[in-house]
Amino acid sequence: MENTKMKLTPVDRDSRKNLDFKAGDTVKVWSKILEKGKVRLQAFEGLVLSRKHGAEIGATFTVRKVASTIGVERIFPLYSPNIDKIEIIKRSKTRRSKLYFIRTKAVKEVKKRLKSITLSKEESTNTKDTEVTSAE
Repeated sequence: MENTKMKLTPVDRDSRKNLDFKAGDTVKVWSKILEKGKVRLQAFEGLVLSRKHGAEIGATFTVRKVASTIGVERIFPLYSPNIDKIEIIKRSKTRRSKLYFIRTKAVKEVKKRLKSITLSKEESTNTKDTEVTSAE
């Protein structure tokens, strides 16, 4: 039998500890995925909602992205050997340490967009109906 486990190298704790990202920053997290006996890297880019447990071994951070109008959140352990690297894409200033309110704010924005899309579709169908009746 073939060994299908990933070989995980230990994490350089000092470099991860010195990563200076906080809630509100946009990061790209490269995680290792085992697929068909091979290890590949998969990126997850999104907004950091929170960091928890400081610089402890069990420290975690939550990243949220919107994929095809659906919000996706992942919680990553900071010192996990399954994480290859963490890139900071964009920094931003926030007034909160936990940005959980963005979940509902994003839903409200999507609903507004959907309302405007459905209204525009209804208006276009109404104009087609009037063109057909006037042509008769």
